[in-house]
Amino acid sequence: MPQAGQVTDLLRAWRSGDRSAEDSLLPLVYGELRRRAIHCLEGERSDHTLQPTALVHEAYLRLVDQAQAVWQDRAHFFAIAARLMRQILVDHARRRNSAKRGAGREPLPIDVAGDLADAAEPPDLVALDDALTALAAFDPEGAKLIELRFFGGLSLEETAEALGVSRPTVVRRWRAVRAWLYGELSRGGGDGRAAGRD
Repeated sequence: MPQAGQVTDLLRAWRSGDRSAEDSLLPLVYGELRRRAIHCLEGERSDHTLQPTALVHEAYLRLVDQAQAVWQDRAHFFAIAARLMRQILVDHARRRNSAKRGAGREPLPIDVAGDLADAAEPPDLVALDDALTALAAFDPEGAKLIELRFFGGLSLEETAEALGVSRPTVVRRWRAVRAWLYGELSRGGGDGRAAGRD
C-alpha cells in the first residue's frame, strides 16, 4: 500500500498544476486500486464481463477527468475511487438488467452480521445502490460508510481515516447502517440470514 504522505504530496502537486505528479501517481496507487477492484468483484457472477483491470482503468480515467477535484489526502482519493467503482458497477448492472427484457431484480442475500461482501450469492447491485441512495437521503455519512466498506474494500481503520472519525465510531455506525440496510433489502426479497462476522 502506498505511503499516505507520498500520495497526499502528489495529489497536492497535481492540484497545483504539476502534470508530472499525475504521471507519478498512477504507478503508486494502481496496486491499491486493483486490490479494491478485486474486492468489489469478489461477489459477482463468475461470468461477469467487467474484470478488475477494466474497473481500475475506468475508475482512474474518471478520477483524472474530474477537473474540479480537490484531493484532500490519500484517504479522500480512495474514498472517491470507491464511489466511482460503485457507479461503474451499478451502471454495468443496470445495462445488464435492462438487456434481459422483463427480468426483474433478484433478491439480494445479505448477511447482516457479516461483511456485505461475504454474501453467499452475488449481490443485486441495483437494489443495493437504490437502498444506499435512500439511506443517503437521511444519513449521508451512513451511506458513505457502506460505500467505503463494501465498494471500496476499506478496513475499519481506513474507513475511520476517510471519514475523519474514530474506529469505535465506525464500528458502532457500521452495525447500525448494516442493520438498516438489511431491513431495507429484506423488504425487497432478501433472505434474512443473520449469521456471520463483524
